Amino acid sequence: MPPLLVRPYRPADEAAVIALWHACDLTRPWNDPAKDIARKQRVQPELFLVGTIDDRVVATAMIGYEGHRGWINYLAVDLAHRRAGHARRLMAEAEERLRELGCPKLNLQLRKTNAQALGFYRALGYVEDEALSLGKRLIPDR
Repeated sequence: MPPLLVRPYRPADEAAVIALWHACDLTRPWNDPAKDIARKQRVQPELFLVGTIDDRVVATAMIGYEGHRGWINYLAVDLAHRRAGHARRLMAEAEERLRELGCPKLNLQLRKTNAQALGFYRALGYVEDEALSLGKRLIPDR
């Protein structure tokens, strides 16, 4: 299998990225993925990574850092390319980029029903924090 090339997102990637997120069940009716991409392009666009094989998008990671904590969103790997280390590679890249920015801690959120992802992150050394995640929609997408 050709190697995974990790690079920043490009506008031409949008359709492939959104299709990947749908295939990985990361989208929800109340979130518009195109709007999420547009928002990310306005804030730290260099931290939105895609993994490609033969110029085809097969993985993504949307990384953020606001000066206190780093965040990962939309970590996705095409179903046909799983178990090849691509998610680990993207997470290692995210962690390194955040360390370079001086980020002391990386947070992420999982849906409670996503046992496979929970196992993946635990294998990477992530542990459940003694914190409750709250959210409030400020701008409705739909």
